[in-house]
Amino acid sequence: MAYRITLIIGIFTIMFGVLSLTGPEAGAAKYERSIETFSVPDVVLVNQLGEKVRLKSLLDSDQPVIVDFIYATCTTICPVLSAGFANLQKKHDPATGKVHLVSITIDPENDTPNAMKVYLERYNAQPGWDFLTGSRRDIDQVMKAFNAYFRDKMDHRPLSFIRSPGDGKWVRLNGLLSSSDLMNELQQTRVK
Repeated sequence: MAYRITLIIGIFTIMFGVLSLTGPEAGAAKYERSIETFSVPDVVLVNQLGEKVRLKSLLDSDQPVIVDFIYATCTTICPVLSAGFANLQKKHDPATGKVHLVSITIDPENDTPNAMKVYLERYNAQPGWDFLTGSRRDIDQVMKAFNAYFRDKMDHRPLSFIRSPGDGKWVRLNGLLSSSDLMNELQQTRVK
């Protein structure tokens, strides 16, 4: 009897999951967009090559930047975000200019420079995509500055941030974006 109940619950769970993907909401926006201003902390982080990087300088360059928060052992949303970055690099559109991609770990205890390098190799990352780590204190400070802090990495959400040079404003994107969505958002950001 308990097996039947478990089976029925499982079937209904799958049905509701499929309905949520194919129902009326399927045509709705896949992500939410807002314009925000962030004060990037002046912390020194380390990239996948073991090089020290001053975050504030890196993100305040003359080129557009897209930031996300991921971790190398994630098996849920991080691979989707990273695939979007990888595809964006492959689809590079000259109209968007050079874009710097920055992934910041939310698991600095485990994401060593070597682990991050191996992770980026998995996605055939090209120059212009950095994966950053640092002390727990510095990473928490960065996550809080972007209003992207999660006490437990298992509770993180898909967030991307786009900054076009000049105005200091960021486009905050809550949700999973395809590389086409990222490209469109980047082009819109550059127009403003």
